[in-house]
This record gives sequence, structure tokens and C-alpha cells, in this order.
Amino acid sequence: ARQKAHRSEFIDPKIAEHQGRIVKSTGDGLLVEFVSAVDAVRCAVDVQRTMAEREAEIPVDKRISYRVGINVGDVVIDGDDILGNGVNIAARLESIADSGGICISRNVYDQVHSSVDEDFDDIGDQVLKNIAAPVSAFKINLGSESTQQKIASGDLTEAQQETRFCASSDGTLIAYAKVGGGPPLVKAPNWMNHLEFDWQSPVWRHLLRELAHAHTLVRFDQRANGLSDWDVEDISLDAHVQDLAAVVDAAKLERFPLVGISQGCWISVAYAVRHPERVSHLVFYGGYARGSNKRGSEANAKRAEVENTMILQGWGQNNPAFRQYFTTSFMPGATKEQMDWFNELQRITVSPENAVRIRSVNNEVDVSDLLPRIKVPTLVLHCRDDGIVPFEEGRRLAALIPDAQFVALDGQNHMILESEPAWPRFVEEVRNFLR
Repeated sequence: ARQKAHRSEFIDPKIAEHQGRIVKSTGDGLLVEFVSAVDAVRCAVDVQRTMAEREAEIPVDKRISYRVGINVGDVVIDGDDILGNGVNIAARLESIADSGGICISRNVYDQVHSSVDEDFDDIGDQVLKNIAAPVSAFKINLGSESTQQKIASGDLTEAQQETRFCASSDGTLIAYAKVGGGPPLVKAPNWMNHLEFDWQSPVWRHLLRELAHAHTLVRFDQRANGLSDWDVEDISLDAHVQDLAAVVDAAKLERFPLVGISQGCWISVAYAVRHPERVSHLVFYGGYARGSNKRGSEANAKRAEVENTMILQGWGQNNPAFRQYFTTSFMPGATKEQMDWFNELQRITVSPENAVRIRSVNNEVDVSDLLPRIKVPTLVLHCRDDGIVPFEEGRRLAALIPDAQFVALDGQNHMILESEPAWPRFVEEVRNFLR
């Protein structure tokens, strides 16, 4: 029943959309003829990514997945059927494709690699059954079934992610990573990230696994932080937005949902307004449009000054006493293990000097005037007793964005933890919104 639903609801219409003709059905497979190799590849990519999303909720051992082989070659027309070596090679390439993957011949690659924004892996000459000469072949890198299984089982780690670097507009090297399978989902950076360390941390790993659920998660370390360049002059709003734009271009993404957490919300707002054609949805958690110094409170400004002094004096010490103050503020309901991890994250992710510089930008930012210009579906979630960003700032963020959906979560942790009651609600709301 699911197989028939997939065919009628999106596979057959997708083939028609890309000017394809279903030549015949082979039980659980199809032979399809296209006008061009580019159409064939784009159709196959769309089908495989949509299949991964549609089957994501099904237990791994019961999922339906396809293998796709694509070849360009002469065919023999026999009524409505097509025959010949060109068809045979496509069928054999399908047999060596990964589950949920696409395998193409070199003659297809030569025609499409400059027109299709996908990653191609050269797998060399392949000896195929009943094909006289070896066939040079490529696989399109969509994320393997083993990765999907790791996502489903909760075993996904930094070992499965691809970490790369790109240059921002001013030459700053930005570290970014891709992990998971399915359509892209981009996470903007927030106060302290580390592409590798986050996976090991009980503070972050559950969130990363969730965002990679049914998606290819793309995220990066902001400048002066994590694996990105630390020695940088400019850490302004414009610089952060340019970094996000550079990562999106390097990852070859066209349109995607964008997730902002805390500081990542104002970065996402600015990017979405500057590049409305790239963003399909916005998801904000624990966020704000205006920094603490822009909220009209003299007490906030004095507190920020004291905290900056604490960072400069004690952040880099092995004794975590100074860092513990920030950890307790961010996660008052955390376990000792979670607090220890967050203490260490602060030490290895950013220098005291850069921490103060980043905090100063966050405290002075105000993108309130941009909020009414957001035109994409937006989901805003915020904990009622958040001790870092007041609940009122989350409510204000949602109120100023046209038609934004607002969800109030019960909790006091700024970093949402897997053990708290708010987490299942967060997962449900975000999945339903993105679906």
C-alpha cells in the first residue's frame, strides 16, 4: 500500500515533471526514459530525497528504499518497449547502487556535473554482469542507508559528518559540516559551538540528532569560535550574515529551512530578509531580536559589564568556578555531568577575549525593524522561565513576524535538555512544522 501511494502521490508525477516516460514496470521497479541526462539525474535526486523523508518515521527494517542506475546510450525500440546495451548498463548500475542511492555512468556524469549541484564520488571502472567491458561509474552523494540507520538508532556521531572549510567574504575561514540524509536543513551558529565537541556533549547531541532526522543537517562554527578562524577583526552582524551566506553557497544549497537558537535567531532574521529566495521556513528557539543592552534596562547593562569582567579574569583557568556561573545561568536544571560538559565546552570553544567580543555584539544587536519583512512560515518556541533570554523577548519576536506561530514551553533551561518535559513537545512541534 505504501509503495502504491509513493508511486501515485509523487514518483509518477515527478517523472512527468522532468519529461520522463515510464516504459514499463518491473514488479518493484521501473524502466524510465528521459529527454536528457540532466532531467534523469534531477528526477532521481528528487525522488531519493523525498523517499528518505516520507519513510523516515517507518522502522528501519520496514522502510522502502530504491536503488537508481542511470545511463546514456543507444536503444532499440520494440513497440512501447526499449532494449539494448544502453538499457542493460543502466540496469547493472542500479544493482551496484547503495540502498537509497544513485549510480551513474561516466557518459552521464560528463553531461550533468556542470549543470547539477550535487556531489559526485568517482568509484572507478566497474565490472558489471553480462557487460563485456568495464564501465566507468560515479555515485551521487546523498547519504547512505547506513547513515539513515544511525540516525534512527541514535548512534549518529561526529564520525559520520563531513567537515569542510570555506572562505567568507573577507577571507575568514569558516568550518562547516554536513551530516544525515534527506533534504537540507541549515542551523545558524549560536553562543559557543564546536563541530566535533558538540557531538560528544549531552547538552547538544540530542538536538543535533533530531535536526538530522529526515534531513541533511548543515551547520557551522561562527568566526572567532570552534574550528573557524579565531584571529579575526570583524565580528559584526554583517560579518555573521556573510559567513552564513558563504556556507550556504559552499554546500551548494538552493532553498532550505533555517534554524536559529538564541543568538542564531538574529543572524537568521538578517539572512532571511537579505536572501528571501533561499529560505523556505524559519524555526527559532530561545531567541531574541534585540540584545540585552537594547531592552531599556540599566540593570541589564551593568550585569553584562560584570559578566564580561568575569570572562576575562577567569574563563581560561582550569578551575571552572567562573564558567560555572554561566553554566548555571544557561541550564539551572542540568545534571552535574551536563554542567561539567558545558564548562569544558566554554573553555575549548572560544578564548576569553573572543567570548567578550561576541557577547558585546550580541548585547548591542537589534534587528526588530527587519521582523515585519519576513515572508516565510515561522515557528517560534521559548521556555517560560528562561533565565538567559526573557520569555517576553521570544513572545515579542513572534508578535513582530507576520503570521508567526508561537509555542510556549514549560521549563527554565536556555539550552533545552533531553531529560526535561519540554523536549518531546519541542520535537513534536518542529517535526510537524517542517513536515
